[in-house]
Formats: sequence, structure tokens, C-alpha cells
Amino acid sequence: MNNAYRPLIGTPIADLETPCLIVDMDQLDHNMSVISEYYSDKQTKLRGHSKNHKTPAIAIRQINAGGTVGGVCAAKVSEAEVMAHSGIPSVMVTSEIIAPSKIKRLCNLADQSEIIVACETVENARQLSVAADSRGVTLGVVIELETGLERCGVQDTASGVRLAKLVNELPGLSFKGIMSHQMMAEVSSDKEDRILEGKLLIQPVIDLKDAIESIGIQVEIVSTGETWSYDVAGDIAGVTEVQGGTYLFMETAYSYMNDFHFAGMVLTTIISIPKPGIAIGDAGIRSVGAMKGMPWVYDHPGAEVINMDIDHCVVQTNDRELLQIGDQLRLVPGQQDAMVSRWDQIVGIRNSGVEVVWDVLARGAHS
Repeated sequence: MNNAYRPLIGTPIADLETPCLIVDMDQLDHNMSVISEYYSDKQTKLRGHSKNHKTPAIAIRQINAGGTVGGVCAAKVSEAEVMAHSGIPSVMVTSEIIAPSKIKRLCNLADQSEIIVACETVENARQLSVAADSRGVTLGVVIELETGLERCGVQDTASGVRLAKLVNELPGLSFKGIMSHQMMAEVSSDKEDRILEGKLLIQPVIDLKDAIESIGIQVEIVSTGETWSYDVAGDIAGVTEVQGGTYLFMETAYSYMNDFHFAGMVLTTIISIPKPGIAIGDAGIRSVGAMKGMPWVYDHPGAEVINMDIDHCVVQTNDRELLQIGDQLRLVPGQQDAMVSRWDQIVGIRNSGVEVVWDVLARGAHS
């Protein structure tokens, strides 16, 4: 939502113009404290993924809360630029960067922050080396291993070892280690299921680490895991950092991760009651997104979003959840990255009033 509306600090939530992207600060602090406490006494730390919130102020808050490596992940060069320019000391770009112009931009960032980038091919490693060496900087490189997401990464241990050996020899590059992404095959709230699945998916990463170290190359970073495996990857020997991001705001798709609370939501106002049991809110796909289905209505178990158009949602209620025109509802997104990317500001709420307004500076950072 590209708008100039910016509420004053202290504005009551009831007076906010809607739709409005809000974050419950108590829930956000809770989610950060779970991470801080869990990783406080572990060798493994969190490297928060900034693509989820796109907001340097939140990244800094994450780092200050503790339990992190002191840096972030970014999905794009443009996101990395926003984070580095905002003073984040270490940024890992978790996508392969092959366009010469983007590689030059990465090299320019290496003067102000530690820049680490994923790599999967010999050709790309040589590209990165030539650009970094000619610029007089050093780029950190992690070999991405494909571990079931069917996306990027080397496909086997032997390929990973060969690439690591090359990266370790090329000028302008510093071989840092390995990274991977995983998703659970089936959603489960049972921790034992998550442990089994996480260990199964992460073991190839550890195997690659051991194989690289067996030829005398140090593996400093093993970056893997997600929100769903934050407490699994963190207990696997050899994993140094976990790329969690969704845990901060949460979404319906991760509702089984009940260690974390829903924090990021879109506030909507009921503007019409066309018939009993049906209410219309002023937030739709434009403000919430619909990548993983309809949003949930927070804290109203008898209310359900059954349809959305661009600027409206249709809420069905039962007899216990009778709504009136002017009522406010909070909508939990199915996919919070898609929700955040629609907004210029995030409004932090505490004690029913505005505590902070953050600029989503990496919004629209697509390239």
C-alpha cells in the first residue's frame, strides 16, 4: 500500500485509518525472546532473514535482542543494499547472483559490510572472483546445497567439494562454508516429527561439510534451517547458523509453531453488514495478499474470511460473533512476506496505542 498516512505516536488503535499493517509489540518481543533464550548458550546462532520484514530497524532490533550472528540474510542484492546502507555489519545474500551489474553492486557493498553470497556453479564463482579482484574487495562465498526444496544449489557432495576447492583458490573470494533451505514434507506440530524431518534434510549439509574439511579446507559457516526447525538445526553438531525469518511476524501456514505468537497483521474496519452473519471489511488482496489462502481473523474464533477482492474481505460469522459497522478486526496473513511487501510503513502497537512507526525501506527491492 503506497500511501502517505503515518499515524502519530500515541494514536489509539481505534483511531487508526484502515487498512493498516500493524505489529503487536508484545508478541514481537516475545518471538525475539524465544530466539534469544534458545540460542543464548549454543554455538549455533540465528541469521535472521530480512526478506520477511524488509525493515532495517527491525533487523537491528533482532540483533540487539540477542541470539544472532550479528547479521542478516537478504534474498536480493537490492535488499542487501538497504541492509548494508543501514549499518548491518554482515549480510548473506541467499540467492545466486549472476548478472554482472548486480555482482558489481555486491562488490561495492563489501567496502562497508561483510558480504557473503550463495554460489552453485564454477562459472558463477569465476564471475564473482573477477569482479571482486578487480574492485579490490573480498566477497565471502557459501556453496548452496539443494536439500529437497527443488530450487537452487549443487546436487551432490562431490559437486560441492569441487566447487569449494575452486572458490578457496580464486582471488577476491573467501570460502566461508555451506548453506541450504528446507521445507517439511508434511506440516506437523509434533516436535519429534520435526526433529526427524529436520535431521533427515540437514544431514546432507553436514556430510558436505565433513567432505570439504577432509581435503583440508576450513568450513566456517554452515547456514541452514528455518523457523520450523529453529530448535532442531540448533542442536545438530556442525550447524553454525539458522536462517529463520517467519517466526518474527508469523503466518497461518506456521500456526503449528506455537512457540511463537502472531505479531504482524492487517487491521481492517467493518464497513458493511449486507445480511446477518456476513460482514465486509476494508482490507483485501491489495493489503493482505492471498498466496496461501484466506487470512485468519485473529482472536475471533467465530469469524472467518471466506472471500477477498482487491480492497475488501468478506467475513462470515456465527451467532456468537455478531459484528457491527465500525468494528475493527486483525487479519493474520497466509504468507507474511507477501503482506509486508505491500506496505510503506509498519505500525507498532502496544497497550492499544501506537508505539513506533517503521519505514519498510526494502519494500519493492526486487533486483
